[in-house]
Amino acid sequence: MKKLSTNQGASIYDNQNSRTAGQRGPALLEDYQLIEKLAHFDRERIPERVVHARGAGAHGVFKVTHSLKRFSKAAVFQEGAQTAVFARFSTVIHGQHSPETLRDPRGFAVKFYTEEGNWDFVGNNLPVFFIRDAMKFPDMVHSLKPDPRTNRQDPDRYWDFMTLRPESTNMLTHLFSDEGIPASYRHMRGSSVHAFKLINEFGNTVYAKFRWVPKQEVKNLSMEEAAEIQAENFNHASQDLYESIENGDYPEWDLYVQILDPADMDKFDFDPLDATKDWFEEDIPYQLVGTMTLNRNPENVFAETEQVGFNPGVVVPGIEPSEDKLLQGRLFSYSDTQRYRVGPNYMQLPINCPFAQVNNNQRDGAMTFKQQPGHINYEPNRYADTPKEDGAHTDPMMPVQGMAGRQPIDKPNNFGQAGQVWRRYSKEEQDAVIKNMTADLQGVSEQTVMLAICNFYRADEEFGQRLADSLGKDITPYVEKLKQM
Repeated sequence: MKKLSTNQGASIYDNQNSRTAGQRGPALLEDYQLIEKLAHFDRERIPERVVHARGAGAHGVFKVTHSLKRFSKAAVFQEGAQTAVFARFSTVIHGQHSPETLRDPRGFAVKFYTEEGNWDFVGNNLPVFFIRDAMKFPDMVHSLKPDPRTNRQDPDRYWDFMTLRPESTNMLTHLFSDEGIPASYRHMRGSSVHAFKLINEFGNTVYAKFRWVPKQEVKNLSMEEAAEIQAENFNHASQDLYESIENGDYPEWDLYVQILDPADMDKFDFDPLDATKDWFEEDIPYQLVGTMTLNRNPENVFAETEQVGFNPGVVVPGIEPSEDKLLQGRLFSYSDTQRYRVGPNYMQLPINCPFAQVNNNQRDGAMTFKQQPGHINYEPNRYADTPKEDGAHTDPMMPVQGMAGRQPIDKPNNFGQAGQVWRRYSKEEQDAVIKNMTADLQGVSEQTVMLAICNFYRADEEFGQRLADSLGKDITPYVEKLKQM
């Protein structure tokens, strides 16, 4: 039998009654057991993530079936490599206990515990994003978050922002398809959204995007199906993931990569590093890398799923961030979030700690418990048994040129790809987009509604006209002008 104890390990013989002066109290300050229990309880929660607060996670393994040695020297991509992983799926905008049936992008993050250190894949289920520059990230999130006065999410706020940032047209076309509400975490795809650089053993560099394709197939919910589920269960996606793993029905995803030669960067009518743009498979083929299987649920959701920290800048030799402007801002923001939420030593927690040995002379700070050994905590030094630079790995040399300043990208092409996505949809998918957008735009200001219609019209004339008709808006006076834009 396990015996109850205090945090110090002392036995507890009575966990029902406080120590008091007489049967009717008052309680005594000397009751350390009571004070410790209440004080710890007061601190059980940490700040939730600003975005991606609601999440579910699981452990598993990634197995390589097709080596990427030609493109990357990373050990995680070599033939036959097997790597332990922890995956976290999430909604983006709403809080920890919000319904999992809301229309929202879904986070798709995977921590690879490789022999060379951790690699964090940090993406979404949708292949593009609302904005292309990290400067707009706080504004975008503020527009999607609840109104600070009413504490309610308001479509008039986020449609106002999105229509005035026309690069969001592509993302909105994806989001208001039924893929904006995945049926479960097991049935959604994943995308890096950003391009990264892969470097091989010879120092050659290519750009790459990563894609996860569920072997369970992609399944989504209609607006009506989501409402029906939410009436009974707002935890349906977390429940589905947990129960499938407990029952031995382990979900699997195939990982694909798309490779773009830097010499081909200017062959497109958009900037390939623009996060609001997709790389279509017929233009840049998918290449299979391997399969991820999730086969173990967390023992403690808080310790693992809640305290896990991801950053797209956490890479290993053979993978580097690209120059994508949105990605560049995320390289700072994501780890800074975890330092604020969990603490400066969040990387010492078991869920975040790499399997590879850590030697960097970083010391102390709140919650330190895995102090690096030795009394020489600086470098360089004359001592032979202290960590030294690893000459086997060097950063690739990258040319940088141009005038420094606040400059937009050369080829924004805000509407072209949104039109292509619309034309790729089946009639049923197009019908769903119009139905979902029409429902969401009810109550939005007239000026914003008309601007939204105009943006989608510029993406595709049929798209804009169908949305206008569904909303009962006459855009005839604007058609000729829109055609000239």
